Amino acid sequence: MSIDLHCHSTISDGELTPEEVVQRAHANGCTMLALTDHDHTGGLAAARKQAELCGIQLINGVEISVSWRGRTIHIVGLNIAPEDELLQTLLLRLRSGRLQRLQAIASKLEKKGIRGAYEGTLAQATNIDMVTRTHIADFLVNSGHVNKKADAFRKYLADGKSCSVRHQWAELTEVVAAIRHAGGIAVIAHPMRYELSATARRNLFSEFKACGGVAIEVHSGRSGLNDRLNYALMAQQFGFLASCGSDFHRDGDFGGGLLGCCPELPPICVPVWHHLTD
Repeated sequence: MSIDLHCHSTISDGELTPEEVVQRAHANGCTMLALTDHDHTGGLAAARKQAELCGIQLINGVEISVSWRGRTIHIVGLNIAPEDELLQTLLLRLRSGRLQRLQAIASKLEKKGIRGAYEGTLAQATNIDMVTRTHIADFLVNSGHVNKKADAFRKYLADGKSCSVRHQWAELTEVVAAIRHAGGIAVIAHPMRYELSATARRNLFSEFKACGGVAIEVHSGRSGLNDRLNYALMAQQFGFLASCGSDFHRDGDFGGGLLGCCPELPPICVPVWHHLTD
């Protein structure tokens, strides 16, 4: 059974349409897939129709932006009811702030001598309501200011870098509450990517569990065996279920893995998919 519970489509910052995401995952041998676009569930209906044609079990998902102690953390909601009013109100609020953040980042880039970032970034986005830092990185690459997207984040866009803009996303407690209200399971996305001290990581996990979070991604993207073993132990320590996801956005992406393909979780894990229904 090949399972991928974290990937993206053109509804947020992915390269493939929801239908193409399902088709690619199916071609790669996936049997259970969750589409988890950033702060948006608009691709789920189309993905489900394609999944029925391909014979894939599709899990309704979303990835929600959280501000936690001055950092941006992402929480995946799995098995959600997309029509849930509380969830959709939260997602709409988050989407409305993205253009404001882009304007602020573009202003900082202009002071660095990089002009046209606002218009150029919007040209990269299939859905301008969902413009992300990935789209800004695409602009920086395509306009020749950096060689690759990883350089755009290291030099300009990552938290704490020269053109980073601290944006207030949702609170951890309200995101977990909205996911639970929609009948879903809350999962901390790619915890190995956050630059957290051991103490900060413990605090995040403890707060997440206290407000109703139940799982973490033990594997994400291209994480290696050591990460999987370490986060499997942490999942066991905190009593979390274990999830996995490619975090696929596009071919050749610096952070994502192969769509539909994740390695087996360490045997001590309790898989989150045992608690999911179609």
